[in-house]
Amino acid sequence: MGTIRLGIVGACGRGASFRTACEAMGDIAIEAVCDLQAEALGLAAARLGARRQFTDYAAMLEGCDLDAVIIGTPMQFHVPMAVQALRRDISVLCEVTAGVSIDECRDLVAACRASRGVYMMAENYTYMRPNVIVREMVRRGAFGQTYYGEGEYLHELKALNERTTWRRTWQTGIAGVTYGTHSLGPLLQWHPGERVTRVCCAGSGHHYRDPRGNTYENDESTVMLCRLGGGGLLKIRVDMLSDRPHAMTNYQLQGTDGCYESARAPGEKNRVWLRSHAPEPTAWTDLDALATDFLPAMWREHAETAAKTGHGGGDFFEVLDFVRALRGEAPVPVGIHEAMDMTLPGLISQQSILQDGAWLEVPDSRTW
Repeated sequence: MGTIRLGIVGACGRGASFRTACEAMGDIAIEAVCDLQAEALGLAAARLGARRQFTDYAAMLEGCDLDAVIIGTPMQFHVPMAVQALRRDISVLCEVTAGVSIDECRDLVAACRASRGVYMMAENYTYMRPNVIVREMVRRGAFGQTYYGEGEYLHELKALNERTTWRRTWQTGIAGVTYGTHSLGPLLQWHPGERVTRVCCAGSGHHYRDPRGNTYENDESTVMLCRLGGGGLLKIRVDMLSDRPHAMTNYQLQGTDGCYESARAPGEKNRVWLRSHAPEPTAWTDLDALATDFLPAMWREHAETAAKTGHGGGDFFEVLDFVRALRGEAPVPVGIHEAMDMTLPGLISQQSILQDGAWLEVPDSRTW
C-alpha cells in the first residue's frame, strides 16, 4: 500500500480533530470529507485539505476510491456507516462506542468477518500517557496479578445535550452505562487476556430536568460492576448530568504486587506503589518518576507530535496504530472483538438497571 486514501465523515465536528494526526503520518491523503452541514463543509474541506466534499456518505463511498474512512459521527450512525464501508472492503477507524444495540453489534461483527478491510475502534483513552505507562508496568509484571480496577467518566453535559441533540437520546436518554468505553478500555488492557463475562448496574436516581422540564432517563451517577472471566472485578461509574467539575480520567488498579491511583483534581499527582520499587506498601511514588523505566518507545518517539493532538495524544496514537495495521506492520490493537469487549458490557448494563440491578451475562463476540 502506498499513500492511504482517506475519507472523513463528520468532518465539520469530531472528524476534523484528526487532521494533525493524519498530517503527521506523511503518507495519508484526505481524499474526501462528508458532513450534513453543507454550509460549513467547504471550510472543513479546506481545513483538512480534502479534494472532494459530500453531504451523502453513500455517495462518498461510491464516488471515491478510498482505502479507509474515519467515522466521527454521532453514536447511532457508527454501525450503519462502518458496515457500508466494510462491505466495500474499505477499512474503518470508528469513534466510540462501537454500537448502540446488541443486534447491530452482531451486524458489525458479521461485516468484519466478511470484509478484507480493517476495523478499529478509536478508543483514545487507552493511549493517554499515564495509561500506557501503567499498561507497560502490567505487561512487565510489576503489579503481579491484577484483580481489581475502577474507572470513572464524570463529565457534565446538560448544555451540550441541547447543542448536539443526539446525546439527549443516546447518552442521557437511556438508563445504564451508555458511554463507558473511556473508563473500561484502559482497565481491560490492564487485565490482559480477560473479558467481562457478567455485569450488574444501578443508578443514583433523577435530580435534574432538561430545558423542556423532562427528567433525564439516565441516572445522574450510574455504576456498573463487571465480573471478569478469571474472577477479577471492575467498577465503572459514568455521570454526565451532575453539576460538578469534570473528572473524566479517574482510574484505580490493584494487583498482588502493586496498585495505582490516578489524580482526581488539578495539582494532584498520578501515584503508584510497586513492591519491586518499595518492598513495603507505606508510601506512594509519583507515576512520572517511573516514566524513564516504563514509558513505551512509541510514546518517547512521538511525544512532541502527539502533544499537538487531542485527548492527551490519544488521537495521534490511534491513527498511528490504524495505519500500521493497514500496512500489515502490526495487529490492530482495538479490533472488532476488543471493541465488543469494551462496548457490550455497557449495553448489557442497560438491561440490568431495568431489572433492579440483576447480574446478567455478557456475550462473547468471538462465538457469534
